Amino acid sequence: MRKTKDPVTGGSSSNRILQGTSIEGEVVSDGDFRVDGTIKGNIVIAGKLVVGEKGHVNGDIKCGSATISGKLEGKLVVEELLSLEDSAVVEGDIFTMKLSIQPGAEFSGSCKMGAVVREISKNDSPKAEERRSEKVS
Repeated sequence: MRKTKDPVTGGSSSNRILQGTSIEGEVVSDGDFRVDGTIKGNIVIAGKLVVGEKGHVNGDIKCGSATISGKLEGKLVVEELLSLEDSAVVEGDIFTMKLSIQPGAEFSGSCKMGAVVREISKNDSPKAEERRSEKVS
């Protein structure tokens, strides 16, 4: 018997901003996200972020993994692998566990890799905030 995913509760969702679409504001998603249009604002997603060749993001990003082929302006925090394709233009700071940069990609900013990302993720959690307040008491 074959099991299927419940569209409401099972599996990960996939979202897309198509070329010619522009959004201002914060984007939050539990699934994957592809940007071929323009987003001005922060993005927080649990899954994979893909910024296509025509995509442009102006804001801070936090995601599980990312592939950038378009333009990104802002801080980028990636929990696993960040891939910058040959057409990528990134202006901002990168925090990631693993980084892949194709020849031709442009990157202007600082990059921190490895355990630093896990420390940032831990510090963002409510429990980390509780631990910090307990140390102060």
